[in-house]
Amino acid sequence: MDEVRGCASRRPPWDEYFLNIAQVVSTRSTCPRRAVGAVLVRDRQILSTGYNGSPRGLAHCTDVGCLMVEGHCVRTSHAEMNAIAQAALHGVAVKGATLYCTDKPCLICTKLLINAGIVKLVYVREYPDTIADEMLCEAGIDVVRYKHDEID
Repeated sequence: MDEVRGCASRRPPWDEYFLNIAQVVSTRSTCPRRAVGAVLVRDRQILSTGYNGSPRGLAHCTDVGCLMVEGHCVRTSHAEMNAIAQAALHGVAVKGATLYCTDKPCLICTKLLINAGIVKLVYVREYPDTIADEMLCEAGIDVVRYKHDEID
């Protein structure tokens, strides 16, 4: 029947579905150094999305360049931060949610995820931060690296 309607016959698993959405969200990034997308989900429903970019109303890296401090662009807020901030702005609770992210969170984002009550993290690309890894483990957050050619 799917062939008759011209639809794909394979439905993606939930993790792949939400990571594909995170990938699309990352295309809104305004920092040329790395495009990151994040999707907060609970009970298979999207709560919020975020991408790395400058705070609301401020200049973007794509317009005025990156503001580099110790090898990191500090002009932008990270995708994970923006997803949580967007949820807060609209009064959406994220406790008990899963974060789907194109990249593994840094230490600062990891602490924010822990404090926000995120219970699971699914990501694609590694970000080397052993302290963040230790904190995710200590907090009991279920961490899954999803490996799939179409998302990588």
